[in-house]
Amino acid sequence: MVGRCLHAFVRLASFSVLLIVILCAANFPYDTDAPLSSAELVAARKYYTEIYMKPAGDYSIAETAYDRKYQELAEKEAKDYKIAERVSEFVERFNLTKKPVLEIGSGRGYLQDIAENYTGLDISPNVARFYHKNFVVGTATALPFADDSFDGAWSIWVFEHVPNPEQALRELRRVIRNDGVIYLFPAWNVSAWAAQGYSVRTYSELDLRGKMIKATIPFRSSNAVRTAGLLSVRLSRKIMAQLGPTALRYRRLDPNYEQYWMPDSDAVNSIDSHEGALWFLSRGDECLNCGDSPVFLPIVDAPLIIRVHKNKEIQQSQDAHLLGAMIDGQDTGELSSVSRR
Repeated sequence: MVGRCLHAFVRLASFSVLLIVILCAANFPYDTDAPLSSAELVAARKYYTEIYMKPAGDYSIAETAYDRKYQELAEKEAKDYKIAERVSEFVERFNLTKKPVLEIGSGRGYLQDIAENYTGLDISPNVARFYHKNFVVGTATALPFADDSFDGAWSIWVFEHVPNPEQALRELRRVIRNDGVIYLFPAWNVSAWAAQGYSVRTYSELDLRGKMIKATIPFRSSNAVRTAGLLSVRLSRKIMAQLGPTALRYRRLDPNYEQYWMPDSDAVNSIDSHEGALWFLSRGDECLNCGDSPVFLPIVDAPLIIRVHKNKEIQQSQDAHLLGAMIDGQDTGELSSVSRR
């Protein structure tokens, strides 16, 4: 009897481990930053430039239905998520009203009046006419500002559209002063089926492959499956982070620049909020809204609020160099001792 119970327990444990491994492998973010081709850069710049060519609030002269739907959905999402109210609360909480702040991916400048000393940055030069405050044309991966230029920064639903998001994080952190704060709110964990709008299209519109993908979405997007998959990845990534600063890992997506089926149809990557938090934490920064552990951060719809600690990073680097020097010295001493023998 005991033997049979033990055998059943071993089989259950083996099955559980196998399931965890499969979920981790299926959800693991295998991609890291890679150089962009010139064609990719041209396509992205052209896309976002044309989106913003028309006057704010005027859809009558939109060049395409795609453009019109993009703007309408973006404005609706901003209102539904109370973005202006949330960023205002961030600015007030950290006393940034009169301090220099930066918005990356500022679009038409909807948030420019939240702080007095505001700078907006966007990849599209055509949005400049919407600003009465400082506006700079630029890309998130090469910010045209000196080190330590800002006390605070925010970016809303932008980093999922940046082909090299880790480079953008490096640039963001570079221009923030020590003890400065960041409000980072990409669309976390963008679904792989958003580009083709499988979840919002009818079966009659889809080919056989599309029908099969759509049929699996309720299961793949269920809370139980998503949580189990991401939790296994988060735990493994947390262990890896003990070895030092982590590389940002994410999943590359194929954006749809032809048909805007749903929010984030044009996303180029899918980043988990835990991965973002881990990137900062492993560099000595502080996550102010991660609770006891970033492992349990919400999967979607929650920003990261980060306080940058550059002095801590410097100290960590010095400690690492000191440890390396001690190890080298020890090795040298051992070699000298051996040679004397």
